[in-house]
Order: sequence, then structure tokens, then C-alpha cells
Amino acid sequence: MQALIQRVSEAKVVVDGEVIGNIGQGILVLLGVEKHDSQETADKLLHKVTGYRIFCDDQGKMNLSLKDIGGELLVVSQFTLAADTKKGMRPSFSSAASPALGESLYEYFVAQATKTVSNVATGQFGADMKVHLVNDGPVTFNLSV
Repeated sequence: MQALIQRVSEAKVVVDGEVIGNIGQGILVLLGVEKHDSQETADKLLHKVTGYRIFCDDQGKMNLSLKDIGGELLVVSQFTLAADTKKGMRPSFSSAASPALGESLYEYFVAQATKTVSNVATGQFGADMKVHLVNDGPVTFNLSV
């Protein structure tokens, strides 16, 4: 399981011209699920996402986590993160989870996140989404467990 996280001052997801999820200051998570992932993997990654110190303290150093600042979380499914791009000019998705497993673990990740983060917004699994964000920094990290 992988999470491409971006520190944002705001972010939203639009499906068919309608905003379905939006946040203020916090983290946009693009979540990729692979076929070997489990609820345990999701728990470990969520712990890392919410505890990763990417927000600035009073001295301007990245010492604060999403939990520390009471930030918001926008979780968007992103199966292309599971792509193998090592060979050729076309990505292979052989390591990506099946749609059923991917959706199940995505929903699990979101449900677990709502237990520790005050505002969790989402995209729509499998939909054609337009993601709008203001990347604060810019600050972007690829996390995996």
C-alpha cells in the first residue's frame, strides 16, 4: 500500500461537476492498494500518514504532524500508484489490487481515519475525479509500508 501525501492549505475532489469532498489545511492522500495489502497494512500506513511530521513549528521546521495541528484529511483512491514502470513505455498494473480488494481497503482506511482525524473527506472509488489542491510548500512525500 502506498500513499502519495501532499501538505495542502486546501483541496477538493470534483465528480461530474459536483464537489464531493473538500478540506482546508491538512493532507491530501492519493492511496494506492496492491494485491498483497491487508487491513494491517492499512493501519500501519494510516499511522504513518497521520503521524508524519510535515507541518512547521514556530521555528519553521517540519516538526508537527497532522494530529499535532488538528488538520484535515482528503483521501482519494489512486490505483496508478501500484504501477510497475521499470520496463517499456507502458505501465503494468499486475501488482495492483483487484477492484474489490482495492475498494474494501480504501473504505477501511477511510473508516479508520475518521476515528482519529476530525474531518476526513473522500473522493469516489473508481470514478473519474478532478482533484484540485493548493500544495503548501510544495511538500510531497511517497509513503509505503
